[in-house]
Amino acid sequence: MTWTAPEASRTPGTRTTGERRTLADLLTEGSLVAGERETLAGFLDNFRGSLLKKCAGLTGEQLAERTVGPSNLTLLGLVRHMAKVERTWFRERFAGQSFPPMYDVAKGKDADFEDLDPGRAGEDYDRLLEEIHLADEAIAGASLDDTFVHLGTAYSLRVVHVHMISEYARHVGHADLIRESLDGVTGS
Repeated sequence: MTWTAPEASRTPGTRTTGERRTLADLLTEGSLVAGERETLAGFLDNFRGSLLKKCAGLTGEQLAERTVGPSNLTLLGLVRHMAKVERTWFRERFAGQSFPPMYDVAKGKDADFEDLDPGRAGEDYDRLLEEIHLADEAIAGASLDDTFVHLGTAYSLRVVHVHMISEYARHVGHADLIRESLDGVTGS
């Protein structure tokens, strides 16, 4: 049986620090004056869910298809890349955890984008979901003012949230083009 990416919501899981809420929830509930942590988490969750929604209903083969030449970007590559980015920024850099590389370093720095196996798409998709969950656990209870040093520069958890929001936003834009090129699906 061929694996197909499941339907997804804009909120891929439940935060350990409370209930996840989408931007639509914030808009409809009048929470545009929510606190900083809730606002940043809400935007991040919205973009996480947006990437998953772009994959919904597609097979591993479709997720691995390059449609916007000459780019090496695919939906599967974006899923793999964001799993790596979630782990790197929240668990390795912020929480100081150590892991072996997620992808084969011998295949180069773009292995997350280029070393694709449509037969493992379900595993890659599940890895992203797990990394999102583990990232949320790693920062549960931490203050946005908490810091870490990376390459001699101090970063706050607040800056990591903003960076991750911008990373997802950029790649969700890529995902929009890839999905439309695959099957004509546009929008959220």
